[in-house]
Order: sequence, then structure tokens, then C-alpha cells
Amino acid sequence: MTFKELADLIFPDARDISYYEEKYPERDLPEGAIVTRFAPSPTGSVHIGALEQCIVETALIKNKGGVLMLRIEDTDQKRKVENGVKGIIDSLKDFDITFDEGMTDEQTSKGAYGPYIQSQRREIYQAFAKYLISIERAYPCFATPEELEDLRKRQEAQGLDNIGYYGEWALYRELAPEEAAARIKKGEPYVIRFKSMGKPDGRITCKDMIKGQIEMPQNMLDIVIIKGDGLPTYHFAHAVDDHLMRTTHVIRSSEWAPSLPLHLELFKTLGFKVPKYCHYAPMLKLDVKRTEDGTPVLNEDGSEATFKRKISKRKDPEAAVDYYYKEGIPSESVKEYLMTIANSDFEAWREQNPAADLYDFPFSLKKMSTTEGALFDMDKLMDVSRNVISGFPAEKLVDDVSCWAARYDETLAGLLKDKSTAVKFFGIERGPEMKKKRKDIGKWSEVKDYISYLYDELFYAPGLSYDYPENFEKETIARLLPLYLEKYYAVQDDAGQWFEKVKDLSEEIGYAREVKLWRKDKEAWPGHVGDVCMVLRVALTGRRNTPDLYQIMQVMGEKTVRERLAKAAAAIGR
Repeated sequence: MTFKELADLIFPDARDISYYEEKYPERDLPEGAIVTRFAPSPTGSVHIGALEQCIVETALIKNKGGVLMLRIEDTDQKRKVENGVKGIIDSLKDFDITFDEGMTDEQTSKGAYGPYIQSQRREIYQAFAKYLISIERAYPCFATPEELEDLRKRQEAQGLDNIGYYGEWALYRELAPEEAAARIKKGEPYVIRFKSMGKPDGRITCKDMIKGQIEMPQNMLDIVIIKGDGLPTYHFAHAVDDHLMRTTHVIRSSEWAPSLPLHLELFKTLGFKVPKYCHYAPMLKLDVKRTEDGTPVLNEDGSEATFKRKISKRKDPEAAVDYYYKEGIPSESVKEYLMTIANSDFEAWREQNPAADLYDFPFSLKKMSTTEGALFDMDKLMDVSRNVISGFPAEKLVDDVSCWAARYDETLAGLLKDKSTAVKFFGIERGPEMKKKRKDIGKWSEVKDYISYLYDELFYAPGLSYDYPENFEKETIARLLPLYLEKYYAVQDDAGQWFEKVKDLSEEIGYAREVKLWRKDKEAWPGHVGDVCMVLRVALTGRRNTPDLYQIMQVMGEKTVRERLAKAAAAIGR
């Protein structure tokens, strides 16, 4: 019996691989165009590192043309979750990540190189596995779990560096096709393994588009390529899919770099053109070292000892992209932050191009980190987000906050129904036309507190207090507020007229009408016009730090301003 006959026995209905080569021809794309893919497993929420990958891939496609695919790798059916594909697609839509080809829902897709979900490509993998068996580079393996466990223990007892199924340890590697056929006909369970030609002292070299030239040990393992359920393993499916989908660039975390020798051997054995591999450093998180009972380990100076680890969905809520939507961190902010991690010169470019689209940036794989990954820094992300939000037009800001609040904050959603008032308020010192913008909102979950003083139902909450400047006596404030209402406040005044009247008020109560006068002789006055403005600000908003006071008063309207100042004056005596 020949191996070709054994292959026919195992996969009698599998087509010749030439059928698939013709069905999925080389793509007709401009020279230099990139074809790449995002290939997640439908096992839960999308990882922040995966979102970074999608942004990198989108940047490359935008700059060089080509195709970005969504391929679902669901060969591990035990880990698959309900509506996992839809969850991935919906999560990425929140970040404006779209695909030229691939899955569009649980079972639907677009593009000519599908199916784009691996569980629907079973016959394709079997055709290529059949080919490998026929050329004696794959074989049926009947090793039981007990045999594999015994093999591992014997390897460990001998102190071997290489633990696994290979060479002389591969129990069924040299099984004659007749005997293999007999076992199959008797119904013995089996898998299909790849027959590696790697040597213990062999080396491979490969040019990585990010890391440069890489040298690694050859693959020695006879890995499983077709499991007992007929589905492929990740490694085999990866090779077949990337070839038939005509992938030019495989962009992935450097955690996958150790599998490169295996992938290269699979590609070369199958006669496939090897894609360009691009391994980027994974995102890290700074964590505190702890003893077994959870007590922090301390350095000699008494500070907590720390270490770097991969950011993990199991340990870190910010590792899942759903976290950002729930917190109300705009997708624009997250993408902007991830781009600063992905390319070292992005921030300098952004300073020079503050209004440009993110993907106008000339992204380069060569500028990605080649060694240790960037530390995820939530404080830096919030700084980036405050800057991003500061450039939002007021109407967009209100629309985005309202959309978030509809799901996560019913009270805030109710307040924002008065859109015109909200747009006027958020337009103060914010927006693309402002040279100096306010940067005091980093996420939508902060907005209710930020705008609470605009609305009486939130402003007059229990615990309201007035933190007036220290250089004012109660009696002075009790005089100032009614005097301002009776003599100086006029809602129709423009900003210049308003401020002149506040200066007049300052002078009348014995404070300097100009800050520079007070600075020249601080003994002559207890304070200046800025301090008087602060009293009005605190009385109206309960805060010392707000946007422009005149504009706030215009948004509040005359009725609210008069009521607020009158109540604040009445509260002085209590």
C-alpha cells in the first residue's frame, strides 16, 4: 500500500489541492498593496492588544492600499461563546474598525476568498492534509493520552531540553501505511500529524518586518494538523488560510514569534509563498510583587517592588475593549493613545497636524518597538483623551455623551435632552476653532459631575458648600452679592461691559479693579477683581474652577443667575 492510497483511505472525498489554487487565484491589486487579516477566536471580548493590531493594520491599508480581512479562527469549538463573532464585530465598530472582506455576522460574510470562518473550511484543510500524507510529510497518529503522558515523563526523567512528540519519540511516525490502514479500518481513533524534518542543532533565519533578521532553532515537533474531530489546529489552518487568501503580511504579537520555525516549515513543505511576518511587542502592565498571602513586597527604601507583565483580561478590566465604552472613553481617544504606543514618532506628527485624520499619519512598521512592549498607562490615556475631547465641536460632544448616557446614566441622559443648553455650555472654551482649549473632560462618566452646577436638581444636592476665597470676610460677601444684583448685573451686557462692571463692583467694596494695581501694592487692597470674580463663580457654581464665567452666566440665563446669587447671599448668615 502506498501513502497516496493511505491518503485516499483517510480523505476519500477530498479534492486535489489544484482545485483550490484555481478557485483562489492571486489577487489583482496595485503593486505594493498589502493584504492582511485580523483573525480572532470567538471566545469573548476583544483584547486591547488586538485593537492595537487592527489600528496598525488599518493604518497600513489606508497608506498603501490593499485588503483588510476579518477571519474567525474557531477550530477550538470548546472555547467558542454564543454570538462571539457578532461581539467581535460590534466591539470593533465602536472604534470605527471596518473590514474589506470577511465575516459580517455570525454566518454571513463578504468577499471572494471565503469562507472566512475556519469551521466552514474543513474540506479545504483536509485536501491539503491529504496532499501532505501522499508525499509522506504527514501521517496518522494513534497515540493515546496515556502513551503521550508516559512519553513526556520519560523525556523529563532523561533531562531532555526538547519535550514533545518528535523524531525517535514519535511513536507512529514510521508506521507502515498498511498497518495504519488496518488500524483505521478497525475504528481506532487517530489524529493527523505533520512530519517535521527539523534537526536538534538546525537553525532557521527569517526577516521580520519589525524585528529585522531573526535566527531561531528549527522546528522539530510533529505537531497535530488535523484533530480527531476533523478540524485543523491553529498552526495548520493559519498556513493554508494565509496562502489561499493571498495574505501578504501577517501582523501579530511577538508572543507568536516562537511558532515561526513551524510556520515557515509548513509553508515551504506545502510549496506556499511565505508572507511577510511582522511581530510587534505586546502591551505590558506594571504590577506589584506580592508574597503568597498577597502582602506587597517592599524595596529597601520602603517602596513597593514592581514587575512588568502582559496586560491580561483576567486581571485587568482595561484589557478588554468593552471597558472603554462602558467608562465613556471616546474611541477617538483610545485609538490616538494606541497609535502613540505603536509608532514612536506619532506624537510629534500630531503636534504638527492637530486637525488631521489619524490615518493620515505615515505609519511605518519599522517604527514599532522591537524589544519590550510599551507599558499601558491609564494616566497617559486620560491626558490624550482630554486633549482629543477638547477639540470636539460642541454638538458632537453632546451627541456622543447622550449616546453613552442612554445606556449607562439615565439621569445624565435626561439632562442632555435640552440639547441647545448643553451645546452652548460645551461650546465654552472648547472646539477646533479655539487656540487654547479646556481639557477638563477625559471620559463621559465624568460629564455629569462636570455639568452638575448647570442644573438646580444637581446643584442643590445635600452637601452643597461655598468655598469662597480666603481674603473675603463673610460680611463682605454678604454685601457683595446683593450689590452686584441690584447695581451691576445686566444680562444684555456683552463680555467687555460685564467685566467693566465687575471692576466697578470691586472698587466699590474696596478691592483693586486691576490685578496689576494690586500686585504693585498688595498692602493697599485685600484683593483684586479676579478675587471678586471668584466669589461670583463660587456663588453661581459651587466651584473655583469652571469655564469662562461670563459665558456660564449667559448659558444659565437671568432667572437662574438671580436665584443662585440670592440664595448664596442668604446662606452666608447660616
